[in-house]
Amino acid sequence: MEKILEQTLLYDFYGELLTEHQKQIYEDVVLNDYGFSEVAQEQGISRQGVHDLVKRCSRILKEYEARLHLVERFLTIKSRIEEIESSLRDTEEPDREALIRQLQDILENL
Repeated sequence: MEKILEQTLLYDFYGELLTEHQKQIYEDVVLNDYGFSEVAQEQGISRQGVHDLVKRCSRILKEYEARLHLVERFLTIKSRIEEIESSLRDTEEPDREALIRQLQDILENL
């Protein structure tokens, strides 16, 4: 998975578990693409402090994912839904009811 997409998904799922200070700096650097120096000046901390905090936040978010697997589950469900949509588009009308029942069984087992 592309690093920016991974960081964004991790933040979307687990960002609320960070402190307000961590969230603000992480958002500025990762999501808003501000430079370390820019954020450091705005926050009144060192550039190295910003770098360390972003690195620490990334590690924390990855640890949450390692324990909870919410992003992994989301991506699996998203992929299966795309498969379902593709199957429905490619299926003739009479076969749709049987396919829908099969797909409902698959979704129930997620």
